[in-house]
Amino acid sequence: MNTFQFKKSQLAASVSLIIAASTFNLAYAADENTAEPEIEVIEVKGIRGSLIRSMDVKRDASGVVDAISAEEMGKFPDTNLAESLQRITGVSVSRSNGEGSQITVRGFGPSFNLVTLNGRQMAGTGFTRSFNFENLSSEGVSSLEVMKTARADTPTGGLGATVNIVTAKPLQKPGQRFSLMAKGIHDTSVVEGDDITPEIAGIYSNTFADEMFGFSANFSYHRRDFQRQSANVRSWLVNPNLSVDAENIVDNRPMDADGNPAKQFFDPNEGENGEFVSAAFFPQEISFAKDDIKRERLNAQATFQFAPTDNLTFTLDHTISNAVTGNNSLSWGVWNGSFGGNANAYELDENGTAIYYNSAGDDASFTAFRETTEVDSKATGINVEWLATENLSFNFDAHTSKTTTDNGKDPGLNANARIILGSADISSKEYFFREGDVPGFNVNWNNGTQEVDPNQIGSNFSIFTRTPGESEVSQVQLDGKLFTYTDIGLETVKFGAAYTKQTLSGWGGSNNANAPGFNNGTFAEIFPDAMFERVDLSGFLDEFSFGPDGVAPGYAYTYDLDEAFARQSAYLTEDVIGSDFYRIGTFDGFPVNEVEEETISVYLSSNWVFNVSDYDVFVNLGLRYEETDIVSPAKSRVAEQVYWAGGSEWLTQFAAGGELVEVDYEGQYDLLLPMIDIKVDLTDDLVTRASWGQTITRPTLGDMLGNLALTPSPKLNSRSGSRGNPNLEPFKSTNLDLSLEYYYNEGSYAAVGLFWKDVDNWIDNTQVKTTFEGLHDVYLGERWNNAVAAIEGRGEQATDSAIYNEIVANGVGIGENNRILPDPATDPLIEWTINSPENVGSRKVNGVEVAIQHLFGDSGFGAGFNATIVDGDVEYDNYYLASQAVLAGLSDSANLQGFYEKDGLSVKITGAWRDQYLIAQGLPDSGATAPPQYAEEYLQWDISVNYEVNESTTVFFEGVNLTNETERSFSRFESQFLSAAQYGPRYAFGVRYSMGN
Repeated sequence: MNTFQFKKSQLAASVSLIIAASTFNLAYAADENTAEPEIEVIEVKGIRGSLIRSMDVKRDASGVVDAISAEEMGKFPDTNLAESLQRITGVSVSRSNGEGSQITVRGFGPSFNLVTLNGRQMAGTGFTRSFNFENLSSEGVSSLEVMKTARADTPTGGLGATVNIVTAKPLQKPGQRFSLMAKGIHDTSVVEGDDITPEIAGIYSNTFADEMFGFSANFSYHRRDFQRQSANVRSWLVNPNLSVDAENIVDNRPMDADGNPAKQFFDPNEGENGEFVSAAFFPQEISFAKDDIKRERLNAQATFQFAPTDNLTFTLDHTISNAVTGNNSLSWGVWNGSFGGNANAYELDENGTAIYYNSAGDDASFTAFRETTEVDSKATGINVEWLATENLSFNFDAHTSKTTTDNGKDPGLNANARIILGSADISSKEYFFREGDVPGFNVNWNNGTQEVDPNQIGSNFSIFTRTPGESEVSQVQLDGKLFTYTDIGLETVKFGAAYTKQTLSGWGGSNNANAPGFNNGTFAEIFPDAMFERVDLSGFLDEFSFGPDGVAPGYAYTYDLDEAFARQSAYLTEDVIGSDFYRIGTFDGFPVNEVEEETISVYLSSNWVFNVSDYDVFVNLGLRYEETDIVSPAKSRVAEQVYWAGGSEWLTQFAAGGELVEVDYEGQYDLLLPMIDIKVDLTDDLVTRASWGQTITRPTLGDMLGNLALTPSPKLNSRSGSRGNPNLEPFKSTNLDLSLEYYYNEGSYAAVGLFWKDVDNWIDNTQVKTTFEGLHDVYLGERWNNAVAAIEGRGEQATDSAIYNEIVANGVGIGENNRILPDPATDPLIEWTINSPENVGSRKVNGVEVAIQHLFGDSGFGAGFNATIVDGDVEYDNYYLASQAVLAGLSDSANLQGFYEKDGLSVKITGAWRDQYLIAQGLPDSGATAPPQYAEEYLQWDISVNYEVNESTTVFFEGVNLTNETERSFSRFESQFLSAAQYGPRYAFGVRYSMGN
């Protein structure tokens, strides 16, 4: 890349540096008639060598580029690539199961960052373009490049950054080399799995026949067993209609002059143009869970190279990644979501959040969940490099990559299973969160205690889900490079064209085994008391604080999912309960969702070198044009009616036989993306640069699906649906970067950079309230209202269970198994809240990055620090009760590392900090209010210690999450708790044997 921005007098001196860095694949044509002096290249290894190579990449790059390289062959410093990337300025990670999973760059989350493998676009994971780095091992990767500014010769999609994963190629470093590594991992959280799990990896590279042929291969196998302990609140609903006597209400909200709650929140859906309103927020459900998880990951890559002449090289490579995650979990909790007449008492804090809520009705349950998910990725490519003349080279590349995801890999069920057993034999239940980190709940049972008897536990319902999907990318690229060395300063011209086709498809959904439901008998007799094991929870979530009585409730019942499934399948047959008999069901009748996207692109890029007032000025000027076509053949299930199955269970009945409506949706857009980079060497040590350019991020593939989907479980306050929009325009950002960098010693530098991003065509979900002909609502219909009047007329509480029983007793519109069917004559149409993505305007983001790296001479000590501070008009307003055009993931971040490396011993300590940030907006059943999900700030400390026994053998120790950092999230306010999770530290001991480094 920028090698060609140097003057001719500087070119030869730079070649050894660029080859040693082995970060950018550059074609270099040397003048055969020019005698070059032999230069001895001394390669610095270890941590120090890695930092020097990364610094040199940053200094020599055009635009803002950061990199991290392997310390030595097959020796990347972290568990996976996400955790390696977080060491780079401006990069922070989101975590899954206590590991780095996806990256955020300069505040722009995973969907805004493009991931390429050796310059090739990777297939995403799930219905996103995001790539889960947790599924890719660090072995076999030689460097990671993060390009933060526009580049005409780079595939588009990385508005935040383009991350290029560079793997080693045998002809780049001739000779035989290999490395083998084995380690044992101990996760301190493990309960059900093995105390020590293995990770093994190897890499081999060799060249043959005077370096005409080259072959390299690497593999890694990783297994981790651990337990996740968590607490969760599913959603917070705003202003549910509650019937509570005044003496049972404590309201700490500020009051207006009339003694009414102050109107602190703005609701754009209230009135004609929106109005300020008062608001109260109530938890829909609370649960605790223990998840025992086993995760296996296998990665491998093989590369074959053939160079029949010095001017022609063929490369063929194949990469595979397979990750299987199995989860066995137990959760327990209560459902508050019916509200209405179920409410008995509550207390609100100053922002209207319920910190105490007492209600009747609904149920308390124990849920067994099991899921096995496989993510399988394969990528195959061929590359041809041809030096056509002394000054002209071409590069042809073709590849295809495919990722399939399937959460139905459980060998017994071929689906994931959520089996819910419990009881509705409740007097009342309480939610409380007046103190501590995590709320609690208690159930007052009709047996006069706060603990249910095993003989009261019966069948509630089960959910079986399978949602496989496939993402595939096919790409053909042709690039050319011309060396000109003109008198006007033009040194190189790069040009190229590409064709990219990306398809995504998915199908499946959920089947509810709703028999029998608490309103039709629980069949508790089919579950013997011995099936349930009582578990004391005194040590549960011990990294968090609770109220004075500790975790509440202090017990749970465990049971075997297979036994619960077998007993219900054997007893709850069609002969016993009719068509609602207990079964997994088929997934064949669900709609197939598909998006196909084709892009044609061409680009022209040029490098210029000038001397202005004795300053060396390097300019990269480029232009890229792209044209994209989208087709989304949509197949939607036909909803026939919504019926009430009892309690809080409302179900959408879809057309029998899996009848689908098929429609093709199409979209198209084209783009012209200019860019310019200017770099000035103020002195030998001081570099300044400015970059201006336009970048894009394409809409998520899920947002472009054309089908309409209504929720199969439309509980009260959650009659929702979604539809995609194939005509979305991509996010388009105009970017400006300014930076100053001081390289004052080998491996030591300080840098500060400013950036501004002005993003047009911002995409946000909008909510539309609508009705559909033929879909009527039992809720607030004539029968409902008559039942409420009759119950209250008897002086009783009109809970949802009481209303249900009253309607059933009246015998009007009752179907099989006491379903309450809609009555088109007396019931209103259901009002659905439909989410649809739209382009809604523009947003601005700006920030500053600072980085310092210092090597303390020959002492062996070194340190590094970087931080990113970001801001913009993309932050969520907690007092606005609707969806907002915000940027999820925006947060400040910082990284710190210190190390000692000398006489065969290396010790590195790293800290990664990320400030509080918005995960997403919208919660289940929240409708148009689109509440936020915030993650609390997070700081993780890791350590690695390596000791070289001899030139070939190294033993090492690793510690991850040394201080047992926990994760916690909340909604509009910290008192609106959403989740808390703890995993525990993990440690590893291992040995590495290498030859030929």
